Amino acid sequence: MLSRITLRQLEYFVAVGDSASIAEASQRVHVSSPSISSAIAHIEGELGVQLFVRLHAQGLTLTPVGRLVMREAKLLLEQAASLYSVATESQSLVRGPLSVGCFTTLAPMVVPELCQGFMHSHPGVRISLTEDHQEGLLDKLRRAEVDIAITYDLHVTGVDIAFEPLVALAPSALFGADHPLADASEVTLDQLAPLPMVLLDLPLSRDYFLALFHSAGLAPDVAAQSASFEVVRSMVANGFGYTLTNVRPRSPLALDGRRLVRVDLAGRHRPMQLGLATFTGRKLSKVVEAFAERCHELISPRSIPGMDFPSGSDESGGH
Repeated sequence: MLSRITLRQLEYFVAVGDSASIAEASQRVHVSSPSISSAIAHIEGELGVQLFVRLHAQGLTLTPVGRLVMREAKLLLEQAASLYSVATESQSLVRGPLSVGCFTTLAPMVVPELCQGFMHSHPGVRISLTEDHQEGLLDKLRRAEVDIAITYDLHVTGVDIAFEPLVALAPSALFGADHPLADASEVTLDQLAPLPMVLLDLPLSRDYFLALFHSAGLAPDVAAQSASFEVVRSMVANGFGYTLTNVRPRSPLALDGRRLVRVDLAGRHRPMQLGLATFTGRKLSKVVEAFAERCHELISPRSIPGMDFPSGSDESGGH
């Protein structure tokens, strides 16, 4: 006889149902694709039904009975999460699942130290991480796919998203070590505008960087662009052009080992506010409140995990 269906298997099933892809679900829940396939096969065998139909080149789609099972699975997972909340509130303990979203370029620097320290202090907490651009994170907050997001104040409007700023990150310029302006103490937008620019091509982020020029009546010469944080850094390090940045990774090196140099941007420019975003339609659990408190302790104008900030050095850079 097959063993009973576990909550973890239901979690994998829901992830596949939401994304219509085992590969995407694997990234979302940080579990290998074979493990997810095995969980789905187990559920189908236990229930005696087919949950998905594989469409050629279009991923997976739920069968009619699969959609019904999906609805019930989500209810069960919500009820299970509420059990943790009841136990936590009655015992004043911080435990249970926590889904943290993080802006994709911040995640490699901020998340490891922040989350590892939090789980060490609260062994009963299990954190799942989601990385995405700003629009994706806000959508996931609204759909309850993440509980809290570490992100920027870009396009955080309306009454359904609450944003709590932690630190302002002013823009600066990033150059390869051999760039003629790499030795400057500061640069102006007028100096940068006619030069080749490598643009971080993420929704809302690109608008922010381009708006810095447009507000000064300038238009940058975008010679290359990429949605990858590390690709932009490597292109800059290899002489494709400069880029604009807000964060300051501790390492001054691109992934290929070439050196990057950060130079202050002269004048007053709108900074990005780094902070915490939550969905106002959901009551914050004790574990979310505790995590937010941890963020307040570690992210401030005095220090940011993974960054040289504040820093007088000109040898670190990023987006």
